[in-house]
Amino acid sequence: MTNPTTPLLPEMPEIWQQTLNWQPTAQQQAQFQRLYELILEGNRQLNLTRITEPHEFWEKHLWDSLRGIAPQMRFISSLQTGASVIDIGTGAGFPGIPVGIAVPNCTVTLLDSTRKKITFIEKILTELALTNTNTLMGRAEEIGQQSQHRQSYDIALIRAVGTVSVCAEYALPLLNQGGLAIIYRGNCTEDEITTLQTTVKQLGGVVESIEQFLTPISTSIRHCLYLRKTATTPANFPRAVGVPTQKPL
Repeated sequence: MTNPTTPLLPEMPEIWQQTLNWQPTAQQQAQFQRLYELILEGNRQLNLTRITEPHEFWEKHLWDSLRGIAPQMRFISSLQTGASVIDIGTGAGFPGIPVGIAVPNCTVTLLDSTRKKITFIEKILTELALTNTNTLMGRAEEIGQQSQHRQSYDIALIRAVGTVSVCAEYALPLLNQGGLAIIYRGNCTEDEITTLQTTVKQLGGVVESIEQFLTPISTSIRHCLYLRKTATTPANFPRAVGVPTQKPL
């Protein structure tokens, strides 16, 4: 049920279509609206996001989440069994929950190390009846060393977590061979990209592409970095909890 006191999110069918070659169904739009309401409710206790105005929420949480996977959207949908996706450090559920809504035949695992956030996200998944999306509590450094998760995912999403090199060290061990890590960034410098190329090589991957684009409402610069897993990640990566951030590769 939509909460009558919550403002309505904009629908933006033309922008979805022009920028992503996709637009939500009526059911997906209703799920986005309910997600917005639940985030606003949860924000009172958990301080999940500063982004609460409807147009800003649409752009920075919904559109931005899906823009990252847009180049792969057809590929994800075309996999017969559905792609397995992990969202590392999901926080309030972005980009993973919008991806779970938009691509119903993929399986999304939302990873976070904070129990309160995981509990909150579980409530959201129940409310939205998102059966293709589940939660996992833990640190990326530990999960990446567990046999049931290591080399198990087709796509790893990582947004607003550490430097690009740290993101690569968290993501690549979790991917199967041929898998793709998508790092969401605001700005990304030439120095960061140069360092990343060396880092990714050590982790068994390559920088496949880097996309720079503008957000459709506020015209802010965004980057998405796509890293392809081409070889087995050496067993010592990811390193112990805290080491990747203290001593980036």
